[in-house]
Amino acid sequence: MNEWFECSVRYEKTLENGMQKYVSEPYLVEAMSFTEAEQRFIEEIQPFMAGEYEVKAVAKRKISELFEDDKELADKWFKCKVAFVTLDERSGIEKRKMQTMMVQASGLWDAVKRLDKVMGCTMADYEIVSVSETAIMDVFHYKEKEASHGE
Repeated sequence: MNEWFECSVRYEKTLENGMQKYVSEPYLVEAMSFTEAEQRFIEEIQPFMAGEYEVKAVAKRKISELFEDDKELADKWFKCKVAFVTLDERSGIEKRKMQTMMVQASGLWDAVKRLDKVMGCTMADYEIVSVSETAIMDVFHYKEKEASHGE
């Protein structure tokens, strides 16, 4: 089963005014291990890096769902905490199971609407606990490696 890793890269970026500045940018990478996440991350970002860069961090993230949007305006990623509400039949106590989901949207209200629309299709009772904008620049999904054929 694949997991999500947040990978950060630090590199020298040319700003709009022509000045050079070191920046760190986080990305999400779907992989099976830390090693694979770092390797795939480097493969994905290398074509876009002019000059030196350094992978500063690779950290596992507990993300249960990721909802992408193909609209061009949806250029931000939002971290959403959702509580699934169930009732314990024996004790009659309400239980809440927290899940973290990522939603791509153009703004905060758009993220809430998109999450509510997707979650509205489920049979489970839920509450949106929090929605916050992240600095995630892009998401790289898992890709099966092609089998190499010997000659």
